[in-house]
Amino acid sequence: MTVTIRKADPAEPQATALLQASHALMRLLFPPEDNYFLEIEELRVPSITFLVAEGPDGVVLGTGALARKDGYAEVKSMFVAPEARGQGVAAKVLHALEQLARDEDVAVMRLETGTLLDAAHRLYERHGFVARGPFGDYTESASSLFFEKSLRG
Repeated sequence: MTVTIRKADPAEPQATALLQASHALMRLLFPPEDNYFLEIEELRVPSITFLVAEGPDGVVLGTGALARKDGYAEVKSMFVAPEARGQGVAAKVLHALEQLARDEDVAVMRLETGTLLDAAHRLYERHGFVARGPFGDYTESASSLFFEKSLRG
């Protein structure tokens, strides 16, 4: 499938619809205290770059964001529309986020994901992310797994 990755405003209607679908799924799968997704407005700050994956017809198939933190960048809002899963969309978004981090000379990428999201775990591991403990403001949780990838060496 031909997919184009571009910077976008999370308030664009298609991006918002996909983010809302992601948030609904996270609310269904995990307790409120273990949901760390960012709301639309929280994704619209200068320290975050939001990307979408568009199919050849201009339909937004996936999202992802890179949040700059002190000493690392965090992957946020990774989500692929159900009809586009298994077609490499998430890998293309993740690759674009990593390239953005490398271009900014970020040393480490980190992320938090839910324990029930097996496909996400496989994606991150395939792309060189390794398990680690909580970081930043996160705490140990029965619903969360944490990963990181060094971009140096």
